Amino acid sequence: MRSFLGLLLILLTADIAFAQTSYHKMGQKALIDGNFKAAVSNLEKALATDSSDVNTLYMLGYSYYHSASYKAAVNTFNRVISLKPGENSAYYYRGKARNIMANETKGISNSDREKLLLSSIKDFSRAIELNAEDVKLYQNRAVAYRDYGVLKGQKIPNFYDKNKATSSFRACISDFEKVLSITPDRRDIITQLADAKTYMQNLK
Repeated sequence: MRSFLGLLLILLTADIAFAQTSYHKMGQKALIDGNFKAAVSNLEKALATDSSDVNTLYMLGYSYYHSASYKAAVNTFNRVISLKPGENSAYYYRGKARNIMANETKGISNSDREKLLLSSIKDFSRAIELNAEDVKLYQNRAVAYRDYGVLKGQKIPNFYDKNKATSSFRACISDFEKVLSITPDRRDIITQLADAKTYMQNLK
């Protein structure tokens, strides 16, 4: 009787492990194929039996991001970072998701937008600490700094802060200049740099 129960337990464990691996593989294939909704569905099922698999969590966060499920992406990358604090790209995608949420979420307060943008800047800064050679990190942080400068430069009572806006635009300009020092022919960055300087000059 004991041997039968032991065998049954082994078979059930093997079956769960096979299902987890199968969902993981199907999710991975869907992600590679660009079918992010299918990837999310399969990867969520894979995590149901192993919630601490960093690789599955990362792919799920990436799939959430590319499915425009930004809040879910942030929450998932939170879990990735808690398990693997040195995962550079997790900070990158979490920062991008927070920046998009700050700009595109309807009905949120300016204070919540501010928190999201500051968190986005912090994420890109941490990613730069981990990989200072990655030019896209400076570019995305520059955009987050610019967005924060625009937000704090609005003449909203008890919210407008010229000093913070100016400081943010200066940081934005510095990051765009860093990008141009590495890739000098970026016409898009040249235009964004000029716009940031104009924004800062127009602060009153």
